[in-house]
Amino acid sequence: MERLGTGIGWRPAIAEAVEAMAGIEWVEVVAENVCPGHLPDSLRRLRERGVAVVPHGVGLGLGGAERPDPVRLAALAERAEALGSPLVTEHIAFVRAGGERTASRGLEAGHLLPVPRTREGLAVLCENVRIAQDQLPVQLAVENIAALFSWPDEELTEGQFLYELADRTGVRLLIDVANLHTNHVNQGEDPAAALDALPLEALAYVHVAGGFERDGVWHDSHAHPVPEPVLAVLAELASRVRPPGVLLERDERFPSAAELEAEVAKIRRTVAVAGRDRVPVGAAARPGSVPASGAGAATGPVADEAARTRLALGQTALLSALVAGTPAPEGFDRGRLRVQSRMLTAKRGSVVASLAPELEQILGDTYRPRFLRYAAGRPLTGGYRADALAFALHTLREEPPAERAVRRALRDWWIERSGRASLVGRPWARWARVARFALLGR
Repeated sequence: MERLGTGIGWRPAIAEAVEAMAGIEWVEVVAENVCPGHLPDSLRRLRERGVAVVPHGVGLGLGGAERPDPVRLAALAERAEALGSPLVTEHIAFVRAGGERTASRGLEAGHLLPVPRTREGLAVLCENVRIAQDQLPVQLAVENIAALFSWPDEELTEGQFLYELADRTGVRLLIDVANLHTNHVNQGEDPAAALDALPLEALAYVHVAGGFERDGVWHDSHAHPVPEPVLAVLAELASRVRPPGVLLERDERFPSAAELEAEVAKIRRTVAVAGRDRVPVGAAARPGSVPASGAGAATGPVADEAARTRLALGQTALLSALVAGTPAPEGFDRGRLRVQSRMLTAKRGSVVASLAPELEQILGDTYRPRFLRYAAGRPLTGGYRADALAFALHTLREEPPAERAVRRALRDWWIERSGRASLVGRPWARWARVARFALLGR
């Protein structure tokens, strides 16, 4: 595997700090947040300096019941080519459910949700990964996720599940040590045991991130400093193998450039110190170890349509409980599902606010409680931009602000963003104005 070195997640809010940071050898970008034909100037400058850029996808849903969407795959491939990336990464998760296979409406989680660690779930995931690898121009690596809950009747530990996945498909692994710590706190899974089971010869790179604990639950926030327990898991990994790359993830509540640089330096030191007594990975490799690429990997059982349908029904029932208020499926921890449901709604409100910051500016302190009331029983079925428009229209119709100026500002925002503003100045503009007021009930 190509050595990447030490890196940081590139985000627009810290673009200048990343460019000025000493010792940064590569960066990672959220694939869905970049446009291949209009790359940010900061990324172009980094590439010209020889800094590698890796696109990190969040929307494929490789752990879902359906085969990967060809359109999403093509978009991910396009970004890898536009960035000249050495590899592309995604998650071992499902992000949507429902639809034709289950004769139900499609639902979007807006978040990465765990897949069942069963033989059947593994077979579906392996086939999806093979499909993705065949359509991507560079090597694929997949990431373990943080989870608040687990599926009932699981048959494999996390380490076993990841080993089987890599062994059957030849896919590379992106190991997030913060997620291993999260699963330790939330589900009692031993990070060292998981590392012992992993095929570390398949390691592509490592994520490191911060979080916080509340009421016995670890929240993988990507908005806090990396804590010592996460660095300890990183040290455990680095004592077993030299990671080809290590990257700091930070998505919000960004500290100063100096603090970010200090955190990257601490990660670099942790890896260096832990590696002094490292056993060479070749000495620890097992018989039947993972192939160097997808070629020649064992295939294992192939998922049939019946298996996909069973998985689809289970994932749809779970996601419906999380986002639509239906009863929790049997065998799940209802308390943990309630926590996850609240987190999904809060994240949804935050994403809408980041995409449409004017909504929070117009509604002020009432934005959050209003959005929570709106989202209750209204699952995300499309994109976040459509969600922002739907929220604004719902507010105007069902819960209009008392202040006339606020109502007017919200109404004008909705009209402009929904395309109604294009009527202004045309012969029928007066009619459109009357119809608009009738529609909004104002």
